[in-house]
Amino acid sequence: MGTVVSLRLEGTRDAMATDAAAASLEAESPTTAAAVAAVGEVFARWEAHCSLYDPASELSRIGRGELGLVDAGEEVRGAYELALHWRARTGGSFTPHRGDGLIDLNGVVKALAIAESGAALDGLGVTRWGIDAGGDVLVGGAAAEGQAWRIGIVDPADRGALLGAIDLAGVGGRMAVATSGSAERGDHIWTQPGAGPAAFVQVSVAAGDILTADVLATAIVAGGRAALDEYTERFPIDVLAVLGDGSLLATPGWPRADAVTQPSAARDAAAAR
Repeated sequence: MGTVVSLRLEGTRDAMATDAAAASLEAESPTTAAAVAAVGEVFARWEAHCSLYDPASELSRIGRGELGLVDAGEEVRGAYELALHWRARTGGSFTPHRGDGLIDLNGVVKALAIAESGAALDGLGVTRWGIDAGGDVLVGGAAAEGQAWRIGIVDPADRGALLGAIDLAGVGGRMAVATSGSAERGDHIWTQPGAGPAAFVQVSVAAGDILTADVLATAIVAGGRAALDEYTERFPIDVLAVLGDGSLLATPGWPRADAVTQPSAARDAAAAR
């Protein structure tokens, strides 16, 4: 998926992996080794099916016309159906169809791989864990000493600095945060026809699950201010958005909300409560 996956497990140091070879990394304990192997297998399997970086993947073959979508495996077809579902829920701001006609499922596949990896860690009996895949984070269980997991949000204008942080509870509430934008990978998110350049250079969304966070972060970048106002009203999320001039917009639940301008729909909803 063109990114790095890192794990934080209870009672261990960080274990980091870039691909399925992660299983061979030296680990502190059998549980750590099993966790790294399980997560590596999940991401390797999803890449084999849906990666556009791998010319041998099913999705790459579909893009070249060598394989029909209806003939693809269940995971590819399921991911495509899920992406279409989110396209409908976002009014087209999120879509699996690139402007050049290719099907690109990374907007849902990475989140699916993260969520499946979390379930695998739960199955191994890991009670406290965090998964970071290219800046998209999902946590499970309580953090050390019952504290929330604190997740830093990088400043798109200075990759060595943080804009701030948000706490993820681990059990209930906000368990995931995803960030989309042009700072890391350049302009790779297609805005809607006639919308012009993206208004936001970076959008971070905190939600109860990683799929909602990841999809809506991308959809807000693609849909602009109107999408930000609509989705913060419709979905139980918190958002921190960075405009092109460096100014910030945030929902009331975001820790920096008192220092930035609130999106109008979220502000009105907060006032109504």
